[in-house]
Amino acid sequence: MIPGPYLAATFETPVTAVRHLHGGDLSEVARVDLADGRRMAVKVGANVAVEARMLQAMDRTGAPVPRVLFQGRDILCLEWLEESPATDAGWHALGRGLRRLHATAGRSTGWPEGYAFGALRLDMTPRPDWPSFWCEARLLPFLPHLPAALARRVETLAGALPDRLEDVTPMLLHGDLWSGNALFSGDRAWLIDPACYFGDPEVDIAMLHLFGKPGPAFQDGYGELRRGHEARRPIYQLFPALVHLHLFGGSYFGLVERLLTLARV
Repeated sequence: MIPGPYLAATFETPVTAVRHLHGGDLSEVARVDLADGRRMAVKVGANVAVEARMLQAMDRTGAPVPRVLFQGRDILCLEWLEESPATDAGWHALGRGLRRLHATAGRSTGWPEGYAFGALRLDMTPRPDWPSFWCEARLLPFLPHLPAALARRVETLAGALPDRLEDVTPMLLHGDLWSGNALFSGDRAWLIDPACYFGDPEVDIAMLHLFGKPGPAFQDGYGELRRGHEARRPIYQLFPALVHLHLFGGSYFGLVERLLTLARV
């Protein structure tokens, strides 16, 4: 529940309106209006302190993210952003902003704190190289939950990753970049609801193409991808497909099988 009195005390002005919004699996989300005219997005959930630190890390890169106004207890208050339909200029801005994010290198893969997609805990533990991270943290954890034939295919792919993926310098990723986590307003775009870690920037690009397709101006804003990205894309798309299969059931079974076929397994 959005704690109106607590927010009123924190911002030293009464709360005049609370409008509950459709949120994700981790947090309750609302638009909150204050008596002094300020408006903010407020999230309540067990992981909002980690999210705040992720947003602040992204902000330090110059990537476009909502400003963190306050974080305390299980509450996160963010700058309110008015949303409008995506335009070519907005997609171009998203590409530029994502490229800025992906220009920040980490000392290792992963992230120093755990995180989750709904009931699914994410393994963020650093690994010695990028193929090991994708194998051990993003594919193998699903094996006990898969039918035997599908598990064998995933395990075969995981074992081949040293030959299929480059040991890239780990760069800062959004980590859950589907189109719903890009907020457009006119000719601007922001990255919201991150699940950050350090890894191959192609992970974010692959996710953005999984459940839709970015506008044609996005690639102009982002720039060129590394040679061979087409072959790596289904390998990277497999992780969010496995997440959806685990959380939402058999309707995603065909997607997982299709991506394994595209990955030549």
